[in-house]
Amino acid sequence: MTNATRATPAIEAEGLRRGYSGDFEAVRGISFTVPRGEIFALLGTNGAGKTSTVELLEGLAAPSAGAARVLGHDPYRERSAVRPRIGVMLQEGGFPSDLTVAETVRMWAGCTTHARPADEALGATGLTGREDVRVKQLSGGERRRLDLALALLGRPEVLFLDEPTTGLDAKGRRDTWELVRALRDGGTTVLLTTHYLEEAETLADRLAIMHRGQIVLSGTPAEVTAARPARIRFTLPPEVPAARLPLRLRAAEDDGRIEIRTESLQDDLAVLLGWARDEDVRLEGLDARSASLEEAFLDIAAQTLPSDAPAAPEASRAALEASR
Repeated sequence: MTNATRATPAIEAEGLRRGYSGDFEAVRGISFTVPRGEIFALLGTNGAGKTSTVELLEGLAAPSAGAARVLGHDPYRERSAVRPRIGVMLQEGGFPSDLTVAETVRMWAGCTTHARPADEALGATGLTGREDVRVKQLSGGERRRLDLALALLGRPEVLFLDEPTTGLDAKGRRDTWELVRALRDGGTTVLLTTHYLEEAETLADRLAIMHRGQIVLSGTPAEVTAARPARIRFTLPPEVPAARLPLRLRAAEDDGRIEIRTESLQDDLAVLLGWARDEDVRLEGLDARSASLEEAFLDIAAQTLPSDAPAAPEASRAALEASR
């Protein structure tokens, strides 16, 4: 890989828009860049526009306005230059149910440029020993592993993962996380969509949260959570009113439970503990923690949609893929 190639971002979106019939706009002028060798998570509630965005980046549709580039190429108009270098794991693979795992991999490998050995892809995704099992006999988690194995067949430089761990148990989920990290460490760029916020917080180097077709928050997981206040929660003894708390602590009481939101967790916690010691007050159920990605996400999701906003149309990504 040349220095110029390394300098070219793996994924670029600039003023990207996607509209549907009926004047509905699912993606409203978003811009972001994903450097090579990074895991980037795109989050959002259902209907936020993330699937429509990913479809544009995968080259399944043309944008209404703006530009998308993958590995320096327009993924829709220069599909032949992009498709052999990317891997796509859809939410549902839609493979013939009567084929065995091995037959499915061979079929997919026949459509893949420079496909890696089947046993290598199956071994990486924990499917060794399941080669002769028919797809219809696989568990939901095993089908997701097969979807991932097929996405890895072409040794992709950019890997699109759409809800990759849905249906997996806790061990399968963590095994997939380790595989994704290993791919990133080997130079693969990963764009991930997931409803598991712990997954995004654990895996992503950077992330963006979409709402109503726009990116409303982005950065590293630490940067996103640092923008939210931390919280301290506890219960006071019945004979101690909340009014006795130090004035600098912005406390709210709900059915005897006290919550303090703070931008200075360490300082305010020290003030609280010092007050409790001096006043000989026991703080029951004391819990102090920094803001979580879940809190940031839920705050954004709670923003109300305008009453006249039309619902997002549902489209089959597998059908779009087949049509290309």
